[in-house]
Amino acid sequence: MAHESAPGHRIRVWYRPMRARDSGEGHRVSTPLELLFDLCFVVAVGQAGAQLHHALSAGHAGHGVLSFAMVFFAIWWGWLNFSWFASAFDTDDVPYRLATLVQIAGGLTVAAGVDKAFDGDFTIVVIGYVLMRLSAVTQWLRAARQSPETRATAYFYAVGITVCQVLWIVRLVLPGTAGLIGFFVLVALELAVPLVAETRAGTAWHPHHIAERYGLFTLIVLGETVLGATNAVKEGLAEGEHTGDLVSLAAVGLLLVFAMWWLYFDQPGHARLERGNSLTTALSWGYGHYLIFGSAAAVGAGLELAVDFDSHHTAVSGTATAMAVTIPVAIFLLSVWLLHIGPTNECRPIAIGFPVTAVLILAASFAPAPIHVTAILAAALVAVTVIATHGEPRPA
Repeated sequence: MAHESAPGHRIRVWYRPMRARDSGEGHRVSTPLELLFDLCFVVAVGQAGAQLHHALSAGHAGHGVLSFAMVFFAIWWGWLNFSWFASAFDTDDVPYRLATLVQIAGGLTVAAGVDKAFDGDFTIVVIGYVLMRLSAVTQWLRAARQSPETRATAYFYAVGITVCQVLWIVRLVLPGTAGLIGFFVLVALELAVPLVAETRAGTAWHPHHIAERYGLFTLIVLGETVLGATNAVKEGLAEGEHTGDLVSLAAVGLLLVFAMWWLYFDQPGHARLERGNSLTTALSWGYGHYLIFGSAAAVGAGLELAVDFDSHHTAVSGTATAMAVTIPVAIFLLSVWLLHIGPTNECRPIAIGFPVTAVLILAASFAPAPIHVTAILAAALVAVTVIATHGEPRPA
């Protein structure tokens, strides 16, 4: 919120016009407000992961995965829209901060409604979701008034988002199957708003800033995975039984998460965004991270289920327990491959290694010690990337 008035002198202002920011601005990094936003939203991620774990442990895998996917959309879509808007229009003045506070409140309301959503009642989640989305509408209306070059785009966003929120509220009264169908229709409408709006006059998002924002959210989702698994191991060890199995599981779980972190950050995200600086690239990269974020969060639930299995606190089979880890890890690897690496990557060992490892990890579901095998395979893929790129210049 500081404003340059003269060299060496900075003054604080409460308001500045919301103009489109320079997409080539130097040293553009995440602000403390954006970091606070991420930390508050990860609360909702943690709640969704915990409920997925409970559903899996109770043997309700289908219901749990569907509910998780639906709740996670609300979390991810609210976070995504805030991040891309901030990249293009962040003023960091008082009105902007207050509007962001309302969005944070909406995200925390979503978190508070996760439990009921897994029971089929999405009322609280929708209230929180609508709250943060309508707050975003006020930001777009402000941009429309003060940024003439993107006025048509901003107005389209404001109208499109508002219409979607009205329909989300209407969906609450739809019964059973109609409500489920309505959910997927509304998801399609939400995803279509940026697609149509950006064809009118694209907003000036910053590739480095967006890549950093997505990287930071990946970090905190992986951190939430570690936290959930650690708490589960701690509870298991407190019983004083199965100590060897739980310690071993904790070790390979840490190895697995570390490998996932390494593989995601091995290739800089902004490089892909800059190479294909187009609406198609931006949308595919931005939307595709739903699978990366969601699968990373689901790995934590799978590791917690594995703790339940080793401590005999679930009746779920060993194969089903393994698949709760191997499937999200495979999805994570394939998503990173498609978004960061690319099937046509000139480094063939890496381009081929990701999908091959994903297939092997899925096959590991039926092997002895499947989670140990999964961690070893992921670590082996890290070794391949290191060896294959040894001596090559790294992107700045």
